[in-house]
Amino acid sequence: MEHSLPLISTLVIGFMLALVFGFIAERFLKAPALVGYLLAGIAAGPFTPGVYADPELASQFAEVGVMLLMFGVGLHFSIKDLMSVKGIAVPGAVLQMFCATVLGAVAAHTLFDRHWVEAFALGLSLSCASTVVLLKALEVRGILSGPDGRIAVGWLVVEDLATVVILVMLPPLAEIFAPGTGTKATVSGMELAMSLGKTLLGAVAFVVVMLLAGRRVLPWAMAQVAKTGSRELFTLFVLACAVGVAYGAAEIFHVSFALGAFFAGMVMQESRFAHRAATESLPLQDAFSVLFFVAVGMLFDWRVLIENPWEVLAVLFTIIFGKSICAFILVWALKYPLHTALTVAVSLAQIGEFSFILVGQAESLGLAKPGLIKHNVAGAILSIALKPLCFRVKPHLAKFLTGRWTWARKAAMRTMPYEALPQETQPEMLSGQVVVAGNDAFIERFAKFLSESKVPMVVLTANEEIAKRLSEASISVVSGLLSKEESWIAAHLHHAQRLILVDSSADAVSAANAARRVSPEIPIVVVARDADLWPEARLENIRFLSTGDAAARLLAVKIEAAVAENAPLGEVIEPKAKRTDAFEDLTEKLRPKKKAETEEGEKDEPAKTDEAEASDPPADEKVEQCMKPEKTEKSEKTEAHVILGAATAGAAYAATSVLSEFAEEEEAVTQAEPSTVDS
Repeated sequence: MEHSLPLISTLVIGFMLALVFGFIAERFLKAPALVGYLLAGIAAGPFTPGVYADPELASQFAEVGVMLLMFGVGLHFSIKDLMSVKGIAVPGAVLQMFCATVLGAVAAHTLFDRHWVEAFALGLSLSCASTVVLLKALEVRGILSGPDGRIAVGWLVVEDLATVVILVMLPPLAEIFAPGTGTKATVSGMELAMSLGKTLLGAVAFVVVMLLAGRRVLPWAMAQVAKTGSRELFTLFVLACAVGVAYGAAEIFHVSFALGAFFAGMVMQESRFAHRAATESLPLQDAFSVLFFVAVGMLFDWRVLIENPWEVLAVLFTIIFGKSICAFILVWALKYPLHTALTVAVSLAQIGEFSFILVGQAESLGLAKPGLIKHNVAGAILSIALKPLCFRVKPHLAKFLTGRWTWARKAAMRTMPYEALPQETQPEMLSGQVVVAGNDAFIERFAKFLSESKVPMVVLTANEEIAKRLSEASISVVSGLLSKEESWIAAHLHHAQRLILVDSSADAVSAANAARRVSPEIPIVVVARDADLWPEARLENIRFLSTGDAAARLLAVKIEAAVAENAPLGEVIEPKAKRTDAFEDLTEKLRPKKKAETEEGEKDEPAKTDEAEASDPPADEKVEQCMKPEKTEKSEKTEAHVILGAATAGAAYAATSVLSEFAEEEEAVTQAEPSTVDS
């Protein structure tokens, strides 16, 4: 079938087939949509009859998806987050890649008689995980922004850097070993050292440029574009930054597209428009990440399952079990909790785009025989398809390990930073307290308002930045995922009086279910924009408090009180010192007139003394005095004020409502207690 417009036909075929197969997978096969996307790629590939899409164009669209996805992750991943996981990400990723390479090479050489050079090329290609698959798997399960997700993302960044180094080292290695034979060739060690040093220097230079220059320029440029008020320009700026920085990083500094886009998002995370940028880029991320899975499916040659089924199974076994066991042992050995070790292990049990690049370059350099990439593609598709099953098995595996071995039970009791209350926590915070839970920035203001009322309170959030700030404000806080029972246990929910769930997202229901598994009778107050999710949740003893209604009520009360007392309302907005252009024009127009009036007045009026001239204000100040309205006693009381922000007002009113209910219950309990009478 001929295509006169290969770009358009590739987009149409990719999106249409992905929609059809994704719907079939979700609706009828009860499988994730990404399985359908892989099937769509197989249907559109060159190895199956029917429609045909251009694999080269599809792979380029997939690269755009990787850029946008990593850019979005960077917008939620600060530099502090990256540095906080370096202690586990750097040694863990390097050692895991080494172990997976050795395991894959030994299996290929001993089981299938592959030459050691080719076997190590295969092992290297199996050692690096897919960016898109890992991020999608964590995002769907709501753990991307949690402590385990940060470790997995940091691990991924180190793997990307290591893969770049490996790609640069492959050509010198091809010169050291003749193609496919392992015979040494003549090459100087100085050339290899220079090539490796150039690569590392480029990566370091890119990081330095982004941290020093990009950290200042990109947020400033985003703010300037946002001031125009154009949504189209803002979206265009986000897209241009994501793909532009990624492309420049690859062309100038010779690092991967994914790494360049990630650092672009990370330096822009400090901008106050970062959340808006993440929201604007989300549809593009979803669309192009779909094309990534389609492009992977197009590489699959189904004949390899018939020609070399045992080699494909060996590759799959190495990916699912070999890499997972290596990662699990490393995380466990570094004294991290059992759930973190299992999450990282399951997340890395797949391969993707870097594996294809590595084995493809090895084939082109003669380090591997042609056709080896077919095994990688088959292993990648099978491992990606089995990824949801691996996550379903994870909790059962944790129960099996803790029920069988003491070391697993000890690992399950380990805690991460801010995952448990500090030792100096007051006893009243551990019984009869109010547990406030949520991940939105609203919870920080809400908790601070509530803490002023001296209500015993513990905050549970997965946002580590909010946890740090609340902890610095002497508020008891636990950092953990709301969907995990361990987080609620750490917050002593089973001894709490009630739970205040400040969450408007779809994850709120799963958080409430996890809380009820720890404390089945705990009263829950949902503080959110609307209650649309909760009627279908089928949970009892749940009340709802609207943040919008709370803000409106508090603003109405404040306005009514201010009007009745004729008092100022809100915070004063200080005007900028710089005059506007219109004011300067008016000043220039008035100055000649003032000068003429002064010359006429000098003829009739007596000359001013030196003291009078010194006390006379300059012309600019005279103009300002003329433009100011005459102050009266009433106008002095009503200076320029602004009303409190809706979010702050909502937090204050919601905290007041919770406080009143808490006080009513305390009073009811006090009245219900029998009084002691002297005998």
